[in-house]
Amino acid sequence: MRVQSLTLAAASAALLAPTTPSVVPPRPVAWREPPVRAADLLAKVRDCAPVSRGRYRSDSGAPADIPVCDTRDAVFWKADMDIDCDGRPGPRCNRRTDPHFSGSTAYVQSDGRPLSAERLPFVVVPAPSRIWDHREYGVGGGSVVAVVHRDRVQYAVVGDKGPQNIIGEASYATAKALGIRADPHGGGAPSGVTYIVFKNARVSPIEDQAATEATGERLARRFIGLEQLTERQGKRE
Repeated sequence: MRVQSLTLAAASAALLAPTTPSVVPPRPVAWREPPVRAADLLAKVRDCAPVSRGRYRSDSGAPADIPVCDTRDAVFWKADMDIDCDGRPGPRCNRRTDPHFSGSTAYVQSDGRPLSAERLPFVVVPAPSRIWDHREYGVGGGSVVAVVHRDRVQYAVVGDKGPQNIIGEASYATAKALGIRADPHGGGAPSGVTYIVFKNARVSPIEDQAATEATGERLARRFIGLEQLTERQGKRE
């Protein structure tokens, strides 16, 4: 009986002893840097050092007054936005909705099919001419572009070529993302759109939108000087 009593007493003491609650360390919160602002990009392209030998028109019959400007890391121009609905047809972009519809694009997806203007944010560059040859500045299919309109930034790729003397055109998807009326027949923006094309920076496959966004944000940070600032701060710490 004594052995049983001692056993019961020990068990009771174990039950009554205070327990230390297990402490679960808090999960680290991933910190994301805020996206590059439209105002910061526009501040970097306030002044133009023309690289084009002449100037472009925004539309057929409009004055030729739009230069392509040069910086160390990018070329840029400020123009209107016409809506490009070319490429694979869909419910928004087809021969019925766009009187100038073409089923092809200058650059194609990794599977050989034309790009989809409805789904893929892309911009149009003028075909090479005596005015300007984009290939001489590291620009071609899949080049990453920051398109700025008002307070919005949309990263896109170079996806098509246009007339040799006209500039200022982007896909249906680009316009929609920027809050611009994305109607190929009467939509677009008459002015106030800035196209910043980063030199020697291309996404492959061209249709990889996630890669375009990530690459565009990184290049934009470097363009406005944030990347260098972050690196300097890291070295001081």
